Amino acid sequence: MGALSPGGGGPVGLNPGFVVRWERATPEILAGRPWPEPAARTVWFVAVDRPTLVLGSTQPDAVVDRGRAAAAGVEVVRRRTGGGAVLLRPEETVWADVLVPADDPRAEPDVGRAFDWIGRAWVRALAAVGVEGATVHEGPPRPATPWSDVVCFAGLGPGEVTVAGAKVVGMSQRRTRAGSLFQCGALVAWDPQALVDLLAGGDGSAATELDGVAAGTGVDPDRLAAAFEGALHDA
Repeated sequence: MGALSPGGGGPVGLNPGFVVRWERATPEILAGRPWPEPAARTVWFVAVDRPTLVLGSTQPDAVVDRGRAAAAGVEVVRRRTGGGAVLLRPEETVWADVLVPADDPRAEPDVGRAFDWIGRAWVRALAAVGVEGATVHEGPPRPATPWSDVVCFAGLGPGEVTVAGAKVVGMSQRRTRAGSLFQCGALVAWDPQALVDLLAGGDGSAATELDGVAAGTGVDPDRLAAAFEGALHDA
Protein backbone atom coordinates (compact mmCIF):
# COMPACT_ATOMS: atom_id res chain seq x y z
CA MET A 1 0.00 0.00 0.00
CA GLY A 2 0.96 3.59 -0.32
CA ALA A 3 0.59 6.61 1.90
CA LEU A 4 -2.58 5.43 3.63
CA SER A 5 -3.86 8.97 3.74
CA PRO A 6 -7.06 8.12 5.66
CA GLY A 7 -4.86 6.72 8.45
CA GLY A 8 -5.74 5.47 11.88
CA GLY A 9 -6.85 1.92 11.20
CA GLY A 10 -10.55 2.72 11.77
CA PRO A 11 -13.43 2.56 9.31
CA VAL A 12 -13.04 5.13 6.56
CA GLY A 13 -16.08 4.37 4.50
CA LEU A 14 -18.83 1.94 3.66
CA ASN A 15 -18.56 0.62 0.13
CA PRO A 16 -22.14 -0.63 -0.21
CA GLY A 17 -21.91 -3.70 1.96
CA PHE A 18 -18.14 -3.56 2.62
CA VAL A 19 -16.68 -1.86 5.66
CA VAL A 20 -13.34 -0.39 4.51
CA ARG A 21 -10.40 -0.13 6.89
CA TRP A 22 -6.83 1.11 6.37
CA GLU A 23 -4.11 0.09 8.77
CA ARG A 24 -0.39 -0.23 9.33
CA ALA A 25 0.95 -3.75 9.29
CA THR A 26 1.98 -5.52 12.45
CA PRO A 27 3.09 -9.15 12.73
CA GLU A 28 -0.26 -9.93 14.38
CA ILE A 29 -2.27 -8.37 11.54
CA LEU A 30 -0.26 -10.14 8.85
CA ALA A 31 -0.35 -13.44 10.72
CA GLY A 32 -4.12 -13.49 11.17
CA ARG A 33 -6.40 -10.79 12.48
CA PRO A 34 -9.45 -11.37 14.69
CA TRP A 35 -12.66 -11.27 12.66
CA PRO A 36 -15.67 -9.15 13.54
CA GLU A 37 -18.44 -11.04 15.29
CA PRO A 38 -20.65 -11.80 13.54
CA ALA A 39 -18.56 -11.96 10.37
CA ALA A 40 -19.38 -9.09 8.01
CA ARG A 41 -18.18 -7.95 4.59
CA THR A 42 -14.95 -6.12 5.30
CA VAL A 43 -11.86 -5.11 3.36
CA TRP A 44 -8.66 -4.14 5.16
CA PHE A 45 -5.89 -2.38 3.23
CA VAL A 46 -2.57 -3.01 4.98
CA ALA A 47 0.68 -1.08 4.53
CA VAL A 48 4.15 -2.01 5.78
CA ASP A 49 6.64 0.49 7.20
CA ARG A 50 9.59 -1.90 6.87
CA PRO A 51 10.45 -4.87 4.63
CA THR A 52 8.57 -7.95 5.79
CA LEU A 53 8.76 -11.52 4.51
CA VAL A 54 5.38 -13.22 4.91
CA LEU A 55 5.48 -17.02 4.84
CA GLY A 56 2.56 -19.30 3.99
CA SER A 57 0.92 -21.23 6.80
CA THR A 58 2.56 -24.58 6.01
CA GLN A 59 5.99 -23.43 4.87
CA PRO A 60 8.89 -24.72 7.01
CA ASP A 61 10.97 -22.17 8.88
CA ALA A 62 14.03 -23.59 7.14
CA VAL A 63 12.94 -21.94 3.88
CA VAL A 64 14.31 -18.62 5.22
CA ASP A 65 17.93 -17.70 5.75
CA ARG A 66 17.41 -15.97 9.09
CA GLY A 67 20.90 -14.52 9.14
CA ARG A 68 20.45 -12.77 5.80
CA ALA A 69 16.99 -11.56 6.78
CA ALA A 70 18.29 -10.05 10.01
CA ALA A 71 21.24 -8.42 8.26
CA ALA A 72 18.87 -6.88 5.70
CA GLY A 73 16.50 -5.61 8.42
CA VAL A 74 13.67 -7.80 7.14
CA GLU A 75 11.04 -9.00 9.59
CA VAL A 76 9.73 -12.56 9.07
CA VAL A 77 6.12 -13.45 9.92
CA ARG A 78 3.81 -16.33 9.10
CA ARG A 79 0.25 -15.87 7.84
CA ARG A 80 -2.63 -18.29 8.50
CA THR A 81 -3.41 -18.74 4.81
CA GLY A 82 -1.52 -21.05 2.50
CA GLY A 83 0.84 -20.56 -0.42
CA GLY A 84 4.40 -19.36 -0.79
CA ALA A 85 6.47 -16.52 0.56
CA VAL A 86 5.72 -12.87 -0.24
CA LEU A 87 8.17 -10.03 0.34
CA LEU A 88 6.37 -6.83 1.29
CA ARG A 89 8.27 -3.57 0.98
CA PRO A 90 6.85 -0.05 1.33
CA GLU A 91 5.01 1.13 -1.79
CA GLU A 92 5.66 -2.10 -3.74
CA THR A 93 2.51 -4.15 -3.03
CA VAL A 94 -1.16 -3.42 -2.46
CA TRP A 95 -2.10 -5.87 0.31
CA ALA A 96 -5.83 -6.34 0.91
CA ASP A 97 -7.62 -8.73 3.25
CA VAL A 98 -11.22 -9.33 2.16
CA LEU A 99 -13.70 -11.05 4.45
CA VAL A 100 -17.09 -12.43 3.40
CA PRO A 101 -19.41 -14.26 5.79
CA ALA A 102 -20.44 -17.85 5.08
CA ASP A 103 -24.00 -16.86 4.16
CA ASP A 104 -22.88 -14.15 1.72
CA PRO A 105 -23.95 -14.52 -1.94
CA ARG A 106 -20.25 -14.24 -2.82
CA ALA A 107 -19.40 -17.27 -0.65
CA GLU A 108 -18.63 -20.29 -2.85
CA PRO A 109 -18.46 -23.80 -1.35
CA ASP A 110 -15.89 -24.94 -3.91
CA VAL A 111 -12.47 -23.85 -2.63
CA GLY A 112 -11.02 -23.28 -6.10
CA ARG A 113 -13.97 -21.41 -7.56
CA ALA A 114 -14.23 -19.26 -4.42
CA PHE A 115 -11.46 -17.03 -5.81
CA ASP A 116 -13.17 -16.26 -9.12
CA TRP A 117 -15.26 -13.26 -8.09
CA ILE A 118 -12.42 -11.54 -6.31
CA GLY A 119 -10.08 -12.17 -9.25
CA ARG A 120 -12.60 -10.46 -11.53
CA ALA A 121 -12.74 -7.53 -9.11
CA TRP A 122 -8.96 -7.13 -9.45
CA VAL A 123 -9.25 -7.22 -13.25
CA ARG A 124 -11.78 -4.38 -13.12
CA ALA A 125 -9.58 -2.44 -10.71
CA LEU A 126 -6.54 -2.80 -12.96
CA ALA A 127 -8.52 -1.68 -16.00
CA ALA A 128 -9.74 1.36 -14.06
CA VAL A 129 -6.12 2.50 -13.50
CA GLY A 130 -5.08 1.87 -17.10
CA VAL A 131 -3.68 -1.68 -16.91
CA GLU A 132 -5.32 -3.48 -19.81
CA GLY A 133 -5.30 -7.16 -20.69
CA ALA A 134 -5.52 -8.58 -17.17
CA THR A 135 -7.04 -12.06 -17.01
CA VAL A 136 -8.19 -14.41 -14.25
CA HIS A 137 -6.59 -17.85 -14.15
CA GLU A 138 -9.18 -20.61 -14.31
CA GLY A 139 -8.61 -24.27 -13.62
CA PRO A 140 -6.08 -26.08 -11.46
CA PRO A 141 -2.89 -24.52 -10.10
CA ARG A 142 -0.10 -24.12 -12.64
CA PRO A 143 3.46 -24.35 -11.36
CA ALA A 144 5.83 -22.16 -13.31
CA THR A 145 9.24 -23.01 -11.87
CA PRO A 146 10.82 -25.30 -9.26
CA TRP A 147 10.31 -22.33 -6.91
CA SER A 148 6.52 -22.45 -7.17
CA ASP A 149 6.07 -24.11 -3.77
CA VAL A 150 8.39 -21.58 -2.13
CA VAL A 151 7.55 -18.22 -3.72
CA CYS A 152 3.93 -17.09 -4.07
CA PHE A 153 4.43 -15.28 -7.36
CA ALA A 154 6.35 -18.19 -8.92
CA GLY A 155 3.15 -20.21 -9.41
CA LEU A 156 -0.41 -19.53 -10.52
CA GLY A 157 -3.56 -20.61 -8.70
CA PRO A 158 -7.31 -20.36 -9.38
CA GLY A 159 -8.58 -16.79 -9.49
CA GLU A 160 -5.13 -15.19 -9.58
CA VAL A 161 -4.51 -12.49 -12.14
CA THR A 162 -1.96 -12.18 -14.92
CA VAL A 163 -1.06 -9.50 -17.46
CA ALA A 164 0.66 -10.69 -20.66
CA GLY A 165 1.30 -14.02 -18.95
CA ALA A 166 3.02 -12.53 -15.88
CA LYS A 167 1.35 -12.85 -12.48
CA VAL A 168 0.39 -9.53 -10.93
CA VAL A 169 -2.11 -10.55 -8.21
CA GLY A 170 -1.59 -13.45 -5.82
CA MET A 171 -4.22 -14.72 -3.38
CA SER A 172 -4.63 -17.15 -0.53
CA GLN A 173 -7.63 -18.10 1.54
CA ARG A 174 -8.65 -19.05 5.06
CA ARG A 175 -12.06 -20.62 5.58
CA THR A 176 -14.01 -21.20 8.78
CA ARG A 177 -17.66 -21.84 9.55
CA ALA A 178 -18.08 -18.10 9.95
CA GLY A 179 -16.76 -17.12 6.53
CA SER A 180 -13.76 -16.79 4.22
CA LEU A 181 -10.81 -14.41 4.39
CA PHE A 182 -8.99 -13.73 1.12
CA GLN A 183 -5.48 -12.29 1.45
CA CYS A 184 -4.52 -10.53 -1.78
CA GLY A 185 -1.25 -9.04 -2.95
CA ALA A 186 -1.15 -6.90 -6.10
CA LEU A 187 2.36 -6.10 -7.31
CA VAL A 188 3.37 -2.52 -7.94
CA ALA A 189 7.01 -3.63 -8.34
CA TRP A 190 8.61 -7.08 -8.67
CA ASP A 191 12.18 -7.65 -7.47
CA PRO A 192 12.87 -11.41 -7.39
CA GLN A 193 16.51 -10.91 -6.39
CA ALA A 194 15.51 -9.19 -3.15
CA LEU A 195 13.27 -12.13 -2.28
CA VAL A 196 15.68 -14.89 -3.31
CA ASP A 197 18.43 -13.28 -1.22
CA LEU A 198 16.34 -14.06 1.89
CA LEU A 199 15.74 -17.72 1.09
CA ALA A 200 17.90 -20.65 2.07
CA GLY A 201 19.71 -21.92 -1.01
CA GLY A 202 18.79 -18.85 -3.08
CA ASP A 203 21.23 -17.68 -5.72
CA GLY A 204 21.42 -15.51 -8.81
CA SER A 205 20.20 -18.23 -11.15
CA ALA A 206 16.97 -18.54 -9.18
CA ALA A 207 16.34 -14.81 -9.45
CA THR A 208 16.83 -14.99 -13.23
CA GLU A 209 14.40 -17.89 -13.39
CA LEU A 210 11.80 -15.88 -11.51
CA ASP A 211 12.28 -12.68 -13.47
CA GLY A 212 9.48 -13.19 -16.00
CA VAL A 213 6.92 -15.16 -13.99
CA ALA A 214 5.56 -12.03 -12.30
CA ALA A 215 5.53 -8.30 -13.00
CA GLY A 216 4.76 -5.06 -11.23
CA THR A 217 2.07 -2.79 -12.63
CA GLY A 218 3.92 0.44 -11.80
CA VAL A 219 0.61 1.95 -10.68
CA ASP A 220 0.41 4.30 -7.71
CA PRO A 221 -0.60 1.96 -4.86
CA ASP A 222 -3.22 4.30 -3.42
CA ARG A 223 -4.91 4.61 -6.83
CA LEU A 224 -4.96 0.85 -7.25
CA ALA A 225 -6.35 0.32 -3.74
CA ALA A 226 -9.12 2.85 -4.39
CA ALA A 227 -9.94 1.16 -7.70
CA PHE A 228 -10.14 -2.25 -6.02
CA GLU A 229 -12.40 -0.82 -3.32
CA GLY A 230 -14.74 0.39 -6.06
CA ALA A 231 -14.56 -2.90 -7.94
CA LEU A 232 -15.68 -4.84 -4.87
CA HIS A 233 -19.04 -3.11 -5.09
CA ASP A 234 -19.51 -4.47 -8.62
CA ALA A 235 -18.25 -7.98 -7.87
